[in-house]
Amino acid sequence: MYQDAFAKLELAEIATILDQVNTKIDGTAFDPVETVILAQDLPFYKDYRLLDIADHASMPPMRRYVIYKPDDFTIIDFTNEPIYALNQKVPIKLTEENVADYVRFFFTYVRGRHGRFIITEAVDDIHWKEDPPPSARKAIGKMLYPIKFVDKSDNGAFNLKSCMVFKDSLFQAKVKVESNGFVALSDEELLVEDIPVLDDTFGQ
Repeated sequence: MYQDAFAKLELAEIATILDQVNTKIDGTAFDPVETVILAQDLPFYKDYRLLDIADHASMPPMRRYVIYKPDDFTIIDFTNEPIYALNQKVPIKLTEENVADYVRFFFTYVRGRHGRFIITEAVDDIHWKEDPPPSARKAIGKMLYPIKFVDKSDNGAFNLKSCMVFKDSLFQAKVKVESNGFVALSDEELLVEDIPVLDDTFGQ
């Protein structure tokens, strides 16, 4: 999954980042001593990192996701608007090598009006309510594959294929990513329905 490559930041850098980010956060500010920040490079945004900012000592626990570089940052609100705005601002630089990472990033941090589309490249990417029988796990595992790059259109758009879970259904679809980072799904094909999965509310 996309969250596997984060590195933990030291207190001095946490304090510097929070001096900026706290000015744009609604509600209680993060305390540097109580806050953990995990950072990950984003290959399609030059000089920016994705930050997972969490304070589990507060009640209720606080967590925010921020796309950050010194003196400029965007707080993720799980809509596509801030991501699309940043794509124009930076601007985004997509290649055949990094477009799959962008698709993983996009669907991890954007929720649709009716729920999340969860990129599903392996059986463990499915948020099971309970472990499925080994035969079912094996059967579903054979349907899954890493995001596939298909080709690049004459207009610069990237065409990929991916498996996804939406609500309780597994399907595969074409994923078109424009050179400006705009994402669209098409040709959805249902693979399995009524999968016993947890509610898709974003709860990382």
